Amino acid sequence: MRTMSRSYCAVAALGCAVLVCARQLAGQTIRIDTDGIAGVVTGANGPEAGVWVIAETHDLPTKFVRIVVTDDRGRYLVPDLPKATYAVWVRGYGLVDSPKVQAAPGRVVNLTAAPAPNRRAAAEYYPAGYWFSLMHVPDKSEFTATAAASDPNGMSPNVKSQAEWLRIIKSGGCWSCHQLGSKGTREIPPSLGPFPSSAVAWERRLQSGQAGVQMMGTLSQLGAQRALAMFADWTDRIAAGEVPGPPPRPRGVERNVVITEWDWADPKAYLHDEVSTDRRHPTANANGSIYGSLELSADYLPVLEPARNDASRVPLTVRDPGTAPAAGSQLAQPSPYWGSEVIWTSKANVHNPMFDERGRVWLTATVRPSDNPDFCKAGSSHPSARLFPLARSGRQLAVYDPTNRKLTHISTCFSTHHLMFAEDANRTLWTSGGGPAVGWLNTRLFDQTGDEEKSQGWTALILDANGNGKRDAYVEPDQPVDPGKDKRISAGLYAVAPAPDGSIWGTSLGFPGAVVRLNPGPNPPETALAELYELPLDKSGRPVEGFSPRGGDVDRDGVYWTALASGHLASFDRRKCTGPLNGPTATGQHCPEGWTFYPEPLPQLQGVTTPGSAEASYYTWVDQFGVLGLGANVPINTGNGSEGLLVLKDGKWIVLRVPYPLGFYTKWMDGRIDDPDGGWKGRGLWATVSTRAPFHMEGGKGTTSKVLHFQLRPDPLAR
Repeated sequence: MRTMSRSYCAVAALGCAVLVCARQLAGQTIRIDTDGIAGVVTGANGPEAGVWVIAETHDLPTKFVRIVVTDDRGRYLVPDLPKATYAVWVRGYGLVDSPKVQAAPGRVVNLTAAPAPNRRAAAEYYPAGYWFSLMHVPDKSEFTATAAASDPNGMSPNVKSQAEWLRIIKSGGCWSCHQLGSKGTREIPPSLGPFPSSAVAWERRLQSGQAGVQMMGTLSQLGAQRALAMFADWTDRIAAGEVPGPPPRPRGVERNVVITEWDWADPKAYLHDEVSTDRRHPTANANGSIYGSLELSADYLPVLEPARNDASRVPLTVRDPGTAPAAGSQLAQPSPYWGSEVIWTSKANVHNPMFDERGRVWLTATVRPSDNPDFCKAGSSHPSARLFPLARSGRQLAVYDPTNRKLTHISTCFSTHHLMFAEDANRTLWTSGGGPAVGWLNTRLFDQTGDEEKSQGWTALILDANGNGKRDAYVEPDQPVDPGKDKRISAGLYAVAPAPDGSIWGTSLGFPGAVVRLNPGPNPPETALAELYELPLDKSGRPVEGFSPRGGDVDRDGVYWTALASGHLASFDRRKCTGPLNGPTATGQHCPEGWTFYPEPLPQLQGVTTPGSAEASYYTWVDQFGVLGLGANVPINTGNGSEGLLVLKDGKWIVLRVPYPLGFYTKWMDGRIDDPDGGWKGRGLWATVSTRAPFHMEGGKGTTSKVLHFQLRPDPLAR
């Protein structure tokens, strides 16, 4: 027995293969296959639980990374690795990166954790939202009517409350494009040069690159003088040594996650969304290609073939060559990363992709200049134009068929932003982004006829203000309610989500913001009726708890879930409403009882005493079919401050952190089942890095967007 034990340990020291049992500490064993890497992570005080082990290789057609978490005994197993040589290391809260060890699959690799020498070194690995939480926003007292009118502190007179200020930063401006709190934002780039103060430095950095004009516009919304003082104070305190408190290490189910990453696109492009399957049928496109959308930045669809670990591109075109690039070419000041180079050149400006039942990829895409054709305008006989003519549209539709590699442009009268298929016989594709109108495409009719004019429709958003249950003549949004008429609202949809009952849900941006439910009726241009549900306000006009939704989704029970600028996930359940859902009082603030709020798991910003957190999730996606493995109807937030996905299960948060590279920020996800009988290996969520500034991430200039696959094992050592 002693001889066998000594022989086994000698083999383990060299690394074992072919279903070995690696004896590690105190009789612990880890079984690995020929395609796994396993071992134990130990520190000065013994095994390190809840830290990440990262395996990275450049040997495959595109860079490949797989990340796992250690169990309560410090054990780890990185499964199913393609044949390659990997750099393997440990990253975790309270640590700095361990030295990278070269290893091949089938090996036992025990790792030694490197403790952080001080609080600052440890904090370098914290999610951006923890650093952002150090920001001290203007006190509520600065938003008095007198202060707003006289503007003594450089405040904007148009921002009446602290909550409105937070909405602009977290949902309407800064955070809607990139993180605040990443190393690229919490420090002033030295390449910008010297400045007399941090406020001046911030003003210069916000003018940088093609987004400079837009960023300065956001600054004006806040009140430039006061906002610059806030940003300067934040970075000055960080430069002086202030650090946030530590996050908790992954625990429970969080340790079961396996995260796989692939590089795609290019360092000058940024992603908005990806798509892996048909939302209605998550087994569609099993093991197939993943497609992305390069909003503003480049005219191609990035494509990942996960089975081959290979990335490619599908070229995009526009119908009218006179279409101008969406981002423009104006630079207020050179970029500290790209100088005066114009890096965003897209005309197609693809924003959101969706698969259909035939494996085609539908896109919100610009196909022509914004002036609409005559059939959209007043005087047209088109059923929708007769009722609500549209003169311009900013983005239209396209569809790519991978079987013949054909891209088809579809000129819509309504603008598009997001899109999603309904579960109806017409395979209706509903869109958001149309401002006062909601538009759709009857894809069954389009496939039969190729007629883009007959196949599309749109409707204004009309409340049943007279309460008779049908659509009638209406008053305009700026007119008072007329007891004999309905009322049109201007609450355009940002998100869009068809529900199983045939209704269409979406978010309306702004303060306090709202969700909208549209009942299309039998002839939508004439029969569609909307319902508006605002975030609840108290008698003083302040939010009861949460405010300002952005992205949202509906579950199979018709409950709507949405991410809020207040740092909440909120649900709205129409079934809980106690009052009438139509009539003269059903104009927004009529169902506060329908709302439930779940503060997201980050600290609150300094100077904010109201509920919520510093989190700034961009979107909510509902796992309607239980693809992740935690059950059906589980809502998941994009966790843009937490640098991961935030899963709400039974009222409690599960944080699926992406620790490498630092700076994970996504705007969308979807779930696909590759093998219904394959257990955890046959399913998972897909997301992409979506920041407009991938050069703010770990790695800096040259870093590209990533595709990420999130899977949950039954335990941290499952093979």
